[in-house]
Amino acid sequence: MSLNLLMLGPPGAGKGTQAERFARVKGIPKISTGDILREAVHTGTEIGLRAKAVMDRGELVGDDVMIGIVRERLERADAVGGFVLDGFPRTVAQAAALDGIMSSRGPLIVVDIVVPEAELVRRLGGRMICDECGTGGQIGSAVGAACANCGGSLVQRTDDNQAVVLERLKVYHRQSEPLVEYYRVRPTFRSIDGAQAPDRVAADLAAAIEAAGSVAVRPGAKG
Repeated sequence: MSLNLLMLGPPGAGKGTQAERFARVKGIPKISTGDILREAVHTGTEIGLRAKAVMDRGELVGDDVMIGIVRERLERADAVGGFVLDGFPRTVAQAAALDGIMSSRGPLIVVDIVVPEAELVRRLGGRMICDECGTGGQIGSAVGAACANCGGSLVQRTDDNQAVVLERLKVYHRQSEPLVEYYRVRPTFRSIDGAQAPDRVAADLAAAIEAAGSVAVRPGAKG
């Protein structure tokens, strides 16, 4: 049975890091909608050209285009054995479409990483990025510290000042609450505490996925 994982969580929860780590351990692709959107635009697929036209107008890519891009990505051979999905769905309409995509693929395990807002603000306000290569630095690194990738200087991300952070979190909660409620009733839904050390979060994530997976294989269980 394939291992199909969807990770939810606010900015700063460590979702991307944990998704990458889990996918690497399990040998399945981590699928980030930001990455596949950029790839689709770069390779010039039909759906990618549609997305580029929207973005060139300064507009947000709509549900239909995002659903099409995700559908294409999940049909690739490397995702047959499962995947870790990060950044999709963002709306209940997208979630319903994902259910349709998953109808012949086995259960979908959904894990929500929960972190108190005060901790998210602290983390996001301390994120650094290299001003040379764009690589993200460790949370809490000093401004001007050397980038481990190229040796450039680390600077604070422009979108991580406190006012912007609070607005991003407000938008996330407004958009995500209906999505979390959409999945919460399922036996394959789990929440974990993301306000712990990364190794502890990784252990809790693995345990939650294992527990949800055992429920999913029981007769009559719906993922």
